[in-house]
Amino acid sequence: MQEQRLSKEIRVTVFPPKLEEFSESQAKFYTKYAAVAFKTLTNPLFQRFLGWMMLRENIDAHTLADVQIRAFPFRKENGNGLAGRFNKKGEILIYPKRLEFCRKLMDEFERENVYFYIKVRAMATLIHELLHIKYSHDEEEVRRLTRKYLNIFTHHKNLQSMSDKRILNILFSP
Repeated sequence: MQEQRLSKEIRVTVFPPKLEEFSESQAKFYTKYAAVAFKTLTNPLFQRFLGWMMLRENIDAHTLADVQIRAFPFRKENGNGLAGRFNKKGEILIYPKRLEFCRKLMDEFERENVYFYIKVRAMATLIHELLHIKYSHDEEEVRRLTRKYLNIFTHHKNLQSMSDKRILNILFSP
């Protein structure tokens, strides 16, 4: 089944030169972030959902070689962070949000809601990058479908609190 293959392809990766750029407390934060993302993306319910989505969208799981949850954030040349990337080698790379952003989120929300943000961001990023396999050059369609499929999954999980909805709005704000 596709979901079994996909979950076996998910792993956390750390590049030693990148590790030297961060303090011990930052490294601890990003390690925990990666662990939360890994646990979320390998969750059997989410894996079944991804399998269903890939079948529905006719996305071939064999096109995907690897899903890497990068332990440290990536900044583009323009200074903006990157959530994820699908490359020609068939790899999906998922990056964490910067610590500064998460600290601001913790000031506004309870800790559990920050964990919720991390989980939903990881799911949205993986859904988004999987859709890029089929819709490689149609960013608008990929964004629309990402919202659609994440909405289907989160409604299935019955997320009703106002803070959950506010977190989802933060996730999809421009």
